[in-house]
Amino acid sequence: MKNKIILFIVILCCIQNAMAQKITISGYVKDSKTGESLIGVTVYNTNSKGGTACNLYGFYSLSVPIVDTLGLVFSYMGYQTQIKKITTKENFVLNISMEAKASEMKEVVINGNRNNNNVQKPQMGVIDIPIQQIKTLPAIAGERDLMKVVQLLPGVQSGQEGTTGFFVRGGSADQNLVQLDEATVYNPNHLFGLFSTFNINAIKNVQLIKGGFPANYGGRLSSILAVQMKEGNNQKFSGAGGIGLLSSNLTLEGPIIKDKSSFIISARRSYADLLVRPFLPKNGNKTLYYFYDVNAKVNYKFNDKNRLFLSVFTGLDKAEYTGANALNYGINFGNKTATLRYNHQFNSKLFSNTSLIYNDYHLSLSTIQNKYVAQVYSGITDMNVKTDFDYYPNNKNKIKVGVNYSYSIFSPASVSAKIPKTGKITTIKPDSIPHQYSSLVAFYAKDEITFSDKWSADIGMRIPVFIKTNSQYTFIEPRATLKFSLNDATSIKAAYTEMNQFIHLVPSSTASLPTDIWISSSNFVKPQKSRQYALGIFKNFKENAIETSIEVYYKDMRNQVLFKEGTQPLISNDINQLLVFGKGNSYGAEFFVKKNFGKLTGWVAYTLSKTTQQFDSLNYGNSFPFTYDKRHNLNIVASYEKNKKWTFSAAFIFTSGAAFTLPVGKIPVFAGGTLYDGIYLDYTTRNNYRYRPYNRLDVSAIYHKDRKIFGKVYESEWVFSIYNLYSRRNPYFIVLSTDPVTKAPKATEISLLPIVPSISFNFKF
Repeated sequence: MKNKIILFIVILCCIQNAMAQKITISGYVKDSKTGESLIGVTVYNTNSKGGTACNLYGFYSLSVPIVDTLGLVFSYMGYQTQIKKITTKENFVLNISMEAKASEMKEVVINGNRNNNNVQKPQMGVIDIPIQQIKTLPAIAGERDLMKVVQLLPGVQSGQEGTTGFFVRGGSADQNLVQLDEATVYNPNHLFGLFSTFNINAIKNVQLIKGGFPANYGGRLSSILAVQMKEGNNQKFSGAGGIGLLSSNLTLEGPIIKDKSSFIISARRSYADLLVRPFLPKNGNKTLYYFYDVNAKVNYKFNDKNRLFLSVFTGLDKAEYTGANALNYGINFGNKTATLRYNHQFNSKLFSNTSLIYNDYHLSLSTIQNKYVAQVYSGITDMNVKTDFDYYPNNKNKIKVGVNYSYSIFSPASVSAKIPKTGKITTIKPDSIPHQYSSLVAFYAKDEITFSDKWSADIGMRIPVFIKTNSQYTFIEPRATLKFSLNDATSIKAAYTEMNQFIHLVPSSTASLPTDIWISSSNFVKPQKSRQYALGIFKNFKENAIETSIEVYYKDMRNQVLFKEGTQPLISNDINQLLVFGKGNSYGAEFFVKKNFGKLTGWVAYTLSKTTQQFDSLNYGNSFPFTYDKRHNLNIVASYEKNKKWTFSAAFIFTSGAAFTLPVGKIPVFAGGTLYDGIYLDYTTRNNYRYRPYNRLDVSAIYHKDRKIFGKVYESEWVFSIYNLYSRRNPYFIVLSTDPVTKAPKATEISLLPIVPSISFNFKF
């Protein structure tokens, strides 16, 4: 009887296998002219009406039933759709080269195959940012900036006027994980936040994740900004560059071995310091400022199943000001990253990526005013190793598992003191700062499951283990997104995410310039924690030419960190003992309409939200508005391609005023000296006032023309931009003073940027 049962089971399995016999079609998709792998290309099976998408390295795997003729459609925004007919009964490797869509092509050619991943994929709060869109939008002084575009998306609040800082769904700046080729960039800014460190000519793909976080990301509460560098043209040598008012840039790329290995190097530098240096007085006030950044990447293709990548980045800002009887300061900050990645395809269903990552960040600031000196230093060094596996067992499951180990060294220090009579100032030496060491191991697994034509989900779990002297934290972070399709163009999605963060950026007020200090969690500083719930409806119109969505969310945040009021941290202090801890919550609704095709493209994004914080040791324990709590946030972005030569674009921004603290009274003090003009101000509640609403309109016009030099044709463009077209005097900060006669307090609103016209010239060959 036992043998019969075994025989029956074997026969049943064979019958099931024969009935469900399938083959796997797999391969890579790349740009036909440059050889760059294409991320997110949709692969659609016309027989089963299902499909998949390429991963970050352009790899896809699709299991299909055996049929006489198989139809596959490859579609990607900005590229000509390809249709392939395949006759095979065995696993088949199909590599695809796609050509960029010419602007004069009739749209009807691709109408039926436009990407509808925003509706059909079980993901929420994920926005892909087209590089071409970034290149057409106006920016300050002609500097194209992806961070400025991020600020125009729903759920994202901008920082101060003109800066690239961004705050997502009520989170603070340190709760955004910004990565360049998997390496963390702790301060992605130039010119004190006016521009980002990312050179657009070196960037291939940008994705913002603000909710429904997949399990392969962790360590931050609010968002992931994942940036991938280009791999380099492996077909021919080419270049691009630009000359602007503040800086110039140059990018070179080409094959090392055609179809096998390529490189790209991109550099940018400001030159205001070089231009003004001859005119500066030898003795007297002096100002010096410059920034630069360099991106470089090489790759080598051993064969179709093995490929190696090495990418590096370095950026630096340096500023100095020397005045006879004024504020003197020096600031130096920068990032360095390196990523070595190895791709291996085991078979048609299993793909892996292993990365070794190094990044280093430092900020050094010193100020001297009157008889006082303040210094701040903050440094972080990370070393990471991670391995990810993508497994495609069938068309109903996409499994991703991985492990990541990182070792971090923190160097926080700050000092504020009176200059000694000898005049000799002791400077902070990084080697003398007490370092903080920590390790983090994270395991994760997730599965994108298709239950039926209507139901699908992305379910995963991440387990981070944080280890530091005298402290260890282990958490289980469930992640789940559920999607229900009402029809091919409409779906409803719900998501739940838990996140933990083991590093903290604490605002410091010890210097005359705003600075921040990074610290790690410890037995005293608990990890930050958040739970986020989201629900949304997604609908496309006109065969996916127009995307729309409405998302609502609620986020609860714990163990938020600030310095105690009036704190003056010193190098010898235990900074952990100078902190206060609290909680926050944020909720809101986000509306998004985006037009992807045609001469007129762009989007409208509106966010209605509220964010509050509560610290037992601040504001008498009462809750108060988050500094960047802005109730209304409206962004309208449009780009119009008039013809082959002219492209026009505009961006309108409106936000409610940010919260800030004003005193409610004053107390006269006899012999009070000059520091307070004999008046002490009475602060009773935190963030009790708001700035006026903020609004501005930016416009640009781009003139394209093919030109010749030495008999060879190259592309050129003039970019004419106007920032703040109607010169709105938006509030930047408030200066408090006292009338010398009446002693009445005065609050004066200061604006930063009026109308700023600019012109730049870009070229490509």
